[in-house]
Amino acid sequence: MKLKSLSFIAAAFALTLTATPFVAQAQQTPPSRQPGKEFSEKGPWQKLGLTDAQKTRMQEIRRNTRAEMDKVLTAEQKEQLKAAMQARKEQGSQGQGRGRGQWKKDGFGGLNLTEAQKTRMREIKESSKQQMQAVLTPAQQEQLKQMSANRGSRRQQRNSQ
Repeated sequence: MKLKSLSFIAAAFALTLTATPFVAQAQQTPPSRQPGKEFSEKGPWQKLGLTDAQKTRMQEIRRNTRAEMDKVLTAEQKEQLKAAMQARKEQGSQGQGRGRGQWKKDGFGGLNLTEAQKTRMREIKESSKQQMQAVLTPAQQEQLKQMSANRGSRRQQRNSQ
């Protein structure tokens, strides 16, 4: 009887030692992202201190913009874009980041858009930009403008090195 208890305690102890690193790793893993949530968590938008109402409106504008752009593409172009996005996602998860130029070539650049499609895409993008600007307060607009200027100067510095 004592031997059974001792074996059970030893097994429980071994299991605890084995499972502890997995529990610690699971606690460090960030929660899965919710669609649209990344908009308020990434890039310059996070630094602007958007209100919940502003975040909601920005997400709505992005969804509408995506829907409008989706209407411009043919079924074949949508499939090509989907495949390019999936490939980029897989490479990103493997730690193989790709430059923006590569995305332009493989993503929208590889879709062979007609001039009419390119024009419509530019119009949609500009409209979206104006709508987003309208959501921001004057102070946030100024802050965004400064961040954009800083980003441009950093690019010039990188390119000149």
